[in-house]
Amino acid sequence: MLSGIVQYYWTLEGTIPEQQIYIHRTLANFCPELIFHYGGAFDELTRDNQMEPAFLTGIHGQTDRIRRFTAKKSYGIFSVLLQPYAIPLLFGISSSEIKNELIDLVSLLGQDGKDITEQMMGAKNNAERLGFINRFLEIRIREFKRPEIVNSVHHIIAKKGIVNVNSLANKASYSQRQFERNFKDETGFTPKTFSRIVRFKSLVNLDKKGSSTLTRAAYEFGYYDQAHFIQDFKQFSGYNPHAYFSGKADEVFYAP
Repeated sequence: MLSGIVQYYWTLEGTIPEQQIYIHRTLANFCPELIFHYGGAFDELTRDNQMEPAFLTGIHGQTDRIRRFTAKKSYGIFSVLLQPYAIPLLFGISSSEIKNELIDLVSLLGQDGKDITEQMMGAKNNAERLGFINRFLEIRIREFKRPEIVNSVHHIIAKKGIVNVNSLANKASYSQRQFERNFKDETGFTPKTFSRIVRFKSLVNLDKKGSSTLTRAAYEFGYYDQAHFIQDFKQFSGYNPHAYFSGKADEVFYAP
């Protein structure tokens, strides 16, 4: 049952040497995440490099921008990467309400958020955390009310973002305006923006090195204008594509 709302789980642990700072950079992502910092809190680095405390447990909403986080000691993260349309199914709110937001789970859910936070923080290991979070999700999941939007989401992902939005609306038996409104309610993005981020993530997952290979890959992914490709890539990663794929860019964390 959970395979309908969960893409996968991931964990990350580490210890930061004395007088060193760990920078965790997240890229644009069309999927929301449930995140549990069981091994130490992170601070978010703002654009002017000020530090703001981040939640211990919460939702990192689907996003079309980068974020930067820092930890000063040890850290341990347990995360659930959710399907793009999972927020309404689990929490009964529009995905648009959490887009580009960091939502504290206790603030969102009250006692239920407090209970799952205490369980995840007090678990002995990640196997226990997996059991706790799966039971939490199984209790909260609701019925899929817009299967045609779910089908459109999976089609866009399968096509790596290279799709015709008008044809998707027709296939879903919606007007263009209705399709865009319902799609945004379920995923947080218009179909066009969602497709752009899917295309970017598909390209990032390639192991491309060298300018000629990267240029060819960009054309294969529908970037017929080099300036458009660079603009999209910088918006969603914070880096010029050549700097990113060179492996020399600072702070890069290849997030899900």
